[in-house]
Amino acid sequence: MARTTTHQPTHVPPPPRGSLWHNERFRNVFYQVLAVLLLIALGSFLLSNVLTNFEERSIRTGFDFLGREAGFRIGESLIEYSAESHYGRAYAVGILNTLRVALIGIVVATLIGILLGIARLSPNWLIVKLATVYIETIRNIPLLLQLFFWYAVVTGILPPVRQALSLLPGVYLSKSGLMFPAAAPHPVYPYVMGALVVGCILAWGVAHQAKRHLERTGQRRSVLLPALGCIIGLPLVVWLIGGAPTALDVPTLTRFTFTGGNSITPEFLALLLGLTTYTAAFIAENVRGGIQAVPWGQTEAASALGLRRSTALRLVILPQALRIIIPPTTSQYLNLTKNSSLAVAIGYPDLVSVTNTSLNQTGQAIECIAIMMAVYLTISLTISLIMNWYNNYVALVER
Repeated sequence: MARTTTHQPTHVPPPPRGSLWHNERFRNVFYQVLAVLLLIALGSFLLSNVLTNFEERSIRTGFDFLGREAGFRIGESLIEYSAESHYGRAYAVGILNTLRVALIGIVVATLIGILLGIARLSPNWLIVKLATVYIETIRNIPLLLQLFFWYAVVTGILPPVRQALSLLPGVYLSKSGLMFPAAAPHPVYPYVMGALVVGCILAWGVAHQAKRHLERTGQRRSVLLPALGCIIGLPLVVWLIGGAPTALDVPTLTRFTFTGGNSITPEFLALLLGLTTYTAAFIAENVRGGIQAVPWGQTEAASALGLRRSTALRLVILPQALRIIIPPTTSQYLNLTKNSSLAVAIGYPDLVSVTNTSLNQTGQAIECIAIMMAVYLTISLTISLIMNWYNNYVALVER
């Protein structure tokens, strides 16, 4: 008689419902909470240890020093500052100087980088080689050396103040920097600047509506004239209503220097030249790579439709390449902002310079370094947030 065997099911019975430890979700949450508690305990131990050592060595702690008189001058300031100002205002000057060079540098480096990236793909052999030599040379020279070079050019080659080069009426270039006329103070100018900001927002709205209209109907609307009307016309109307002031504060050469007008110091000029030329070389490679990543069929299709090369690049190629260009370009914006800390090497009074002076005078190293770290972290996160928003805005959406 044949024996028959029955196969028992291999299914493992589920754990009892009352056993939380066998619940995978509970274990994940438990491990994460445990890790956070361990980090908090470690941070508390380190902080307690530091405070104990400070107390034993009679080292003052806290941020109350920000309200004390700084006692040192800053050579370049966007806001009113003197040696009698407090440390908090000195930090404000350093932060504004850092933001000034970072924002201007980002705009200028982007424009130069786009031109160089497109130039590397030009059908003209000479333009391609010149752009290639520039990019490969600049990218492989340390930025600090380039800052020293530009500072030596600005302060060593340019003539002294009394022999300043007159570029235009009222515009002079010398070892002391670039001097140029400035609008004399008038109550209407803040309103003009406000109108300019509103005009830029309105121009963006006009362009956005024109883009949506094109997507819905396939018909193009004129954007240039309405945008110029918003950006130029609105501030012009406010200026006319405010009395149309035309007085200028023109630089005047005295015995040793220029007085009046506005100026760009040699330190700021050298720093801006170094940061923009260096960062533009990296942005150019991002632009070149992004354009080459667009399938060649897109260029052929645009050519078959009769679009000129410049029109095809602006309306077909670049919009598709942006999704590839923006992420690495965001990193270059962050690098430019952080590289501005090298300004201390050529005497530009940025955040690092103010921090070093404050640290040496107060001896509160942890507080001073913490402020500097927090500022750079905030600036970097803000740039990342803006660029991520723009990256999502220009992303190609399949419908």
